[in-house]
Amino acid sequence: MSSPLVSLSNWARTRLPTREGLEKNRMIRPFAHLVLRADLWRFNRRSVPRGVALGLFTGIAVPFAHSPIAALSAVVVRANVPVAIVTTWTSNPATWVLMFPAALFISKSLGLNPDMAKFQALLQHDATLRQWAGWLFSSAAPALMFGLFVLAACVSALGYAVASFVWRLIVLRKRRGRLARIAAALSSAKG
Repeated sequence: MSSPLVSLSNWARTRLPTREGLEKNRMIRPFAHLVLRADLWRFNRRSVPRGVALGLFTGIAVPFAHSPIAALSAVVVRANVPVAIVTTWTSNPATWVLMFPAALFISKSLGLNPDMAKFQALLQHDATLRQWAGWLFSSAAPALMFGLFVLAACVSALGYAVASFVWRLIVLRKRRGRLARIAAALSSAKG
């Protein structure tokens, strides 16, 4: 029976775009020599945690075009491109319900003064897009962006640590399995 991590890894390998498929994409062709380097697509102990951290940071701190920005940033920090892209998807309307209030709370705790009462009123009364835009372009925007930046830094650091830990667990599990097979082979050869 395979573990959930192995199943997730197999799913990702079959569903994510391949380097060869992206080489044929006309939008990527001008940047292919940068983005499609082999070291950016290998899953190893350094590039995967970097990809997780970069994707989480980009997904939270950058309000638009998460995936392309993460892919281009992965080139600079030598992170795994597919992992960086996939982890940006953690930022979606379902998680915004938690992220935006957390960012506002962080900014308020650090001394900035976002208008929390107006924020609550907009949430409770099904505000229109125009009302939300009016609130965002008030003094709340810098507070929100600062809070999102701090939240992104904390979440990405945590993501890096968890990814490194999980990577080590996977390596230890494989090593133990290999050693068990070697020990079984040696004991059967002696017996």
